[in-house]
Amino acid sequence: MAPWLENFLLNTADACFALLPQKIPTQTQLQNCRLVSHRGERDGLNTFENTFAAFDPILENKIWGIEFDIRWTRDLVPVVIHDADGLRVFSKNFSISQNTWAQCQQALPLVPSLESLITRYGKKCHLMIELKSEHYSDPQKQKTILKNLLAPLTPEQDFHIIALDPALFQYVDFLPKRALLPVSTTNAKQLSQLALHENLGGFTGHYLFVNENIMEQHRLQNQHLGSGFANSRNVLFREINRNMDWVFSNHALAMHRIIQKHLQRQL
Repeated sequence: MAPWLENFLLNTADACFALLPQKIPTQTQLQNCRLVSHRGERDGLNTFENTFAAFDPILENKIWGIEFDIRWTRDLVPVVIHDADGLRVFSKNFSISQNTWAQCQQALPLVPSLESLITRYGKKCHLMIELKSEHYSDPQKQKTILKNLLAPLTPEQDFHIIALDPALFQYVDFLPKRALLPVSTTNAKQLSQLALHENLGGFTGHYLFVNENIMEQHRLQNQHLGSGFANSRNVLFREINRNMDWVFSNHALAMHRIIQKHLQRQL
């Protein structure tokens, strides 16, 4: 599917589901909802995605998890950034892979290293670490670097590795398969079947494509399920009522306030 068509479809779905009334979840369901902040709480003007300023409010409000992306500098330091360069987010045409970590710190000072992020948030909130498709210049060394950085954390309990391309899981083959989660867009059926066949930790995808049949198959195999993006009250309640294990959101603080508001009403 063409990217523009996919975006149109997903945006239309969001607009429709935001208007579709949903039953208020039970107190137990609301309490058990594990919200994951997708790239942190940001406005793109003063606070930027995948930065400490975006993630600190998530930790302060005791929201369950954060999702972030990692890429590699030329000298093989994993850093927290979604794009291959700083153009979209920071308005700087600076390539991550073609520069060293020292150069990155100078050009894009708000971009954290994976090490600093783990130090700041590890074991304080759940980490959903997304691997990006890019050239791995020294796979064995990069595996060792990731293994050492993740060593203080417990897979599944403290973090999961997620990827749009499951082939990237080869770079974290030192982890148990249950710590790995494929992420789908419109290819939910394909990646769902892969997760089932490989006995991975579960499967995540856009709520529009994670249907009841897919959910039933994963439940039968004792796998976890996640969906995104809940950016409105009705989509949030829909996913909580479907007993999603994780609910990803670009507006986790607002979704958290909605949950807290209804928990207080039910007391």
